[in-house]
Order: sequence, then structure tokens, then C-alpha cells
Amino acid sequence: MIYVIKVTTNKEDRALEMIEEKANKKQLNVYSLARPHGLRGYIFLEADERETAEEAAYNLPYVKGIIGKTISYAEIKNMLEPTVAEINIEKGDIVEIISEPFKKEKAKVIRIDKQKEEAVVSLLGAAVPIPVTVKLDNLKVIRREKEESEDEASGEESGKREVAAGEAEEVPGLSPIDEEDINL
Repeated sequence: MIYVIKVTTNKEDRALEMIEEKANKKQLNVYSLARPHGLRGYIFLEADERETAEEAAYNLPYVKGIIGKTISYAEIKNMLEPTVAEINIEKGDIVEIISEPFKKEKAKVIRIDKQKEEAVVSLLGAAVPIPVTVKLDNLKVIRREKEESEDEASGEESGKREVAAGEAEEVPGLSPIDEEDINL
């Protein structure tokens, strides 16, 4: 069973270490301890009985108590298992930085590191191009390089045909002009 232990905010790591030491010292049946990233003020403790969990956390600094309700692994699975976010940023994209200190600055992606979830970008507004490393969460794609090249290619094909000197261009809805219609 998994028990939720309420601890002092920002002291989760220290409380976790003390509970671990006490459980090892007294040889308690504590199977696991977890401090999920982003969840402040709580630690998860897995033990076979409530008495074991209470004994592991009893009379320790930073520990405020055990919450009465037990929880299942399915309820906290999303907090404990890492999720892989789909990266939709490519090399050459024009992006906007959405976090400080370069908030609302436009940049071009030079390189992407998927393991670290970071991108190296070059600021477009800077006089001297300086590579800046930014987390992918802090980037918003504005324009794709591939879309631009596709637009240019289709624009050339559907563009107007140049008319050579002396050649008449037909306009839909108008009849062509004969030479005899022109009075000089």
C-alpha cells in the first residue's frame, strides 16, 4: 500500500533521507520512497502496513504526518513515470522565445538536442549572431523553412507568363484585337 506523508515544503529531500535512515536502522518493511518532481510538501511511502509507515515517519523533523487515505500506483503513475513529449521543432525553423530573458525575441534554430530537450538558436534581432541554448518548452514555432521553400516553388509555377515585345497577351472575356481595328 502507498501512503502519503505530509512534510515541510522545500524540505522533501531531507525528510526523505531521514525516513530512509530510520527504516534501514530499524529494518522496517518499507519497499520504496518517492518524491515526485513538481509535487511540493508530500512524499510517497510504500509499505505493507500502516503501522510500519507511521513508525518510519514518527517523530522526525520536517514530517507533519501521514494522510489517512491510501492510494494506488495507478493514481500516481503519471507523477512517477517520465513522459516523452513529441518534439515538433526542426533545424532551420524560425521560433519565438516565450520565456525570460529573451521573451518575445525571434530566433532561428541551429541545432536540437532531444535528450536534453534543448535547442541552440541564433537571435534574429541581434547585431552579432550569438548562439543561445534554450529549453524546447520555451520555444514556439512561427515559421517553417520547408513551408517557405514549397511556397516559393509553387509561386514560380503559377506566376504570370512574361510577354515578349510585340507579342499579344490574351485576356479572358476580351476578343483579340486585329491589326485593321487600329486606326493610325
